Amino acid sequence: MQRNRWARWFAGIAVVSLVMVGCARAGATPIPAGPTTSPGASTGTPASVEPGASPSAVAAATCEGAGDKGSVKMMVNQWVGAAANVAVAQCLLQQMGVKVATSTLAEEVAWQGFETGDVDVILENWGHPDLEKKYIQETKLATDAGPMGVKGIIGWYVPKWMVDKYPDITDWNNLNKYADLFKTSESGDKGQFLGADPTFVQYDEALIANLKLNYKVIFSGSEAATITAFQSAAKNQTPLIGYFYDPQWLLNEIELVQVKLPAWTEGCDADLKKVACDYPAYTLNKIVRTKWLDAAGDAGTFIKNFKWTNADQNSVADAITNKNMKELDAAKVWIDANAATWQAWIP
Repeated sequence: MQRNRWARWFAGIAVVSLVMVGCARAGATPIPAGPTTSPGASTGTPASVEPGASPSAVAAATCEGAGDKGSVKMMVNQWVGAAANVAVAQCLLQQMGVKVATSTLAEEVAWQGFETGDVDVILENWGHPDLEKKYIQETKLATDAGPMGVKGIIGWYVPKWMVDKYPDITDWNNLNKYADLFKTSESGDKGQFLGADPTFVQYDEALIANLKLNYKVIFSGSEAATITAFQSAAKNQTPLIGYFYDPQWLLNEIELVQVKLPAWTEGCDADLKKVACDYPAYTLNKIVRTKWLDAAGDAGTFIKNFKWTNADQNSVADAITNKNMKELDAAKVWIDANAATWQAWIP
């Protein structure tokens, strides 16, 4: 994943915390208040999985093992897709006999765990050049464990109904003429641009300033709040423009259309005072604590081998979110149906 991403601004120690921002004024979609779910864990009963077995011969996933093959501390990012990653890896690692502990942290805070020993694995890194330089290149406390298969696309989105009604709204050059549609009590005389969690990789405020757009960023505070806002905008046909990304299970439920910003080129987002380009496409990768990897054996090999697709992640995330399944229960369903994929991860 090529990534020149501006780090999501530091939002403190972060079990998922939902900042609720109200929006008033008819016409614009208010920012909803809603709970953010911290990824948790469920347990099952042991079963043996034979790495060389054919899919039909593999026993049903149980997510349990003896816990005598080492340990790993895995970080869960503050979005459900990341919880899906960790749930599947946790289930299989536990069946391999590895003891797994998880914690939910803001991205930048998690990197500090490589120094303290509180974090061994980050499965979904959206790119933090400054942290990569410090922890991978300079101190060598962390190691790049390779791509995890998912392609990340960050951008500005509007509901499909808006494109049907205002066909040219997907060109950023036309956004100022539609600014009045998005005004709220929070944005004042400017159109509201719905930001997500301020700790996410984003530079929307700088983009808006540098492109001279008549908008104000109002942060929803969480992925959950942003999702609810887009669901409401699609259902009620109320105006909404905001930050969103793929992979995300919501894109299987409603159609969002990406606004075309000036094309990303290498280095165009290197300076926030000048950035005036779209976000790059990200090849998401895995970052691990070097000392853990050196001694991790099969668990380390598993993490390096872990690789799945946007569709895989979205299917597990959808089960967690919309089928009210516990993370490990959703992981079991995917594991039982996709033996041919995960068997390649097992040493």
